[in-house]
Amino acid sequence: MATLSVVMLSNWSNCCNRPSGDYKFRQAYRRNNLHLRQSSHLSSSFHCLCATTLPVLEEQKRTFDAERAASLVKDLRNNFRSGRTKSYEWRVAQLQSILRMIDENEKMIIEALYEDLGKPELESFTAEITMLKSSSKEALEQLKRWMTPEKVKTSISLYPSSAEIVSEPLGVVLVISTWNFPFLLSLDPVIGAVAAGNAVVLKPSELAPATSSVLAKLLEKYVDRSAITVVEGAVAETSALLEQKWDKIFFTGGGRVGRIVLTAAAKHLTPVVLELGGKCPAVVDSNVNIEVAVRRIIAGKWACNNGQACIGVDYIITTKDFAPKLIDALRNGLEEFFGKDPFESKDRSRIVNSFHFKRLVGLMDEDKVSDKIVLGAQRDESQLQIAPTILLNVPEDSLIMQEEIFGPLLPILTVSVFAFVS
Repeated sequence: MATLSVVMLSNWSNCCNRPSGDYKFRQAYRRNNLHLRQSSHLSSSFHCLCATTLPVLEEQKRTFDAERAASLVKDLRNNFRSGRTKSYEWRVAQLQSILRMIDENEKMIIEALYEDLGKPELESFTAEITMLKSSSKEALEQLKRWMTPEKVKTSISLYPSSAEIVSEPLGVVLVISTWNFPFLLSLDPVIGAVAAGNAVVLKPSELAPATSSVLAKLLEKYVDRSAITVVEGAVAETSALLEQKWDKIFFTGGGRVGRIVLTAAAKHLTPVVLELGGKCPAVVDSNVNIEVAVRRIIAGKWACNNGQACIGVDYIITTKDFAPKLIDALRNGLEEFFGKDPFESKDRSRIVNSFHFKRLVGLMDEDKVSDKIVLGAQRDESQLQIAPTILLNVPEDSLIMQEEIFGPLLPILTVSVFAFVS
């Protein structure tokens, strides 16, 4: 570990022609998010930064643009073409390193998830860490089978030929992750890409900056950096990456950005996996075990990242006669899960940021929706918290029914009867 301090120069004019009070030390680097590297030409354990050097350093930390993205992809492609990522040994080594990385840094990961989303420790462990460990272990257990060629029959017209299906890595893969499960949904596609023998660039979500930083730090330390790398940043960095030719793109997020990704990929005929959200209803009939149904709805909707999950129930469809009983059961279930005051509960994540908080409030406060609230709707912007909220019979043309809610709001729509078609 490099020693960090100040070089004691015999002649300060060698550094600049300013008073010594103008020196900017290590703290200036931290404020500007610059990385201090130990200088190889210095025999001292100290290093000097003066005011005149800062513009140069800022230039070195220039925006990750298309030129830098192209250089990165070129290096990764050359590495892939060397064949080193295709070997069984390389794949196993990387998967084992990822598994070890998770095991050795659980506390750091949990703290980052709490900083980004206020995720409770149990939820972080079960919904992100445990699932990633499972993916890593499955890949290690199945890798030899996945890599083994599969013999297949050939047509009589090709007699006496033989044939087999050989699984080959595609090349250089881009993974663009999302913010709601920022550790799981970043590394899960990476595990698959590495198991298949590809080189990978991971672009974590800028809306989960603490987790993004942890991913960049840990992957740099644990895996082969010449074939697996992380690019942090926001729109500019993602745009620069999307200008490049990839062999596959894996994107998790919403439909709007998904269209941008698909359009960019189409220019190069790059195959794309889009894991997008949508309206995900639950149909609740009157003959269900209501206690079991309610626990499952609450667990998927509110206990799972406070509704910020694509697996959460977006809205419920039930009968007019059954709706009051269902609402009462949900009210009791929510109290059992989170107590009388959900804001005091330690088992709920928070809304990711002010933008999404205001978006959700706007859905609740729309004129034709606000009088449909039957439970909840309390909000605290300073804590980015919205109480579990149930709405009854919101208009189908309301904003809340036009987009994925992705938050703790649950509309219930009623019908007279269910007509099941066999």
